[in-house]
Amino acid sequence: MTTKGKSIDELKIGDSAQFSKTITETDINDFAKVTGDFNPLHLDQGYAEKTIFKGRIAHGLLSVGLLSSILGNILPGHGTIYLSHEIKFLAPVRIGDTITAKVEVIEVVPEKNRAEFRTTCTNQDGKLVVDGFAWAMPPKKE
Repeated sequence: MTTKGKSIDELKIGDSAQFSKTITETDINDFAKVTGDFNPLHLDQGYAEKTIFKGRIAHGLLSVGLLSSILGNILPGHGTIYLSHEIKFLAPVRIGDTITAKVEVIEVVPEKNRAEFRTTCTNQDGKLVVDGFAWAMPPKKE
């Protein structure tokens, strides 16, 4: 049985969803393998220690992937089409950080079957590490 996400008529401004994940070494290595992004900033501690970050950091899009997961699985959920995303990376994410991704409905455009979401990721200290706005097309009512 497939779970259907919220249709445009079911979305309300202020609806939100979030989830948290602790970033692991395996997450970073797997992300590099899947995307082909082998930047030593993410994978080589010796190299990364010589940068402004003073150590390895996670790929920025790994955090954005958590936001995508919410849009596709929770709010609006299954059947959603991710259309665009404007993103600012505000602070590094490191191995062991627990990132809380959150999306919140800020605009609903029923005639175009579109919704805009504020998207944020914060770390375990409450520091905003990713901030942005995304547009998505919720699933049609059956």
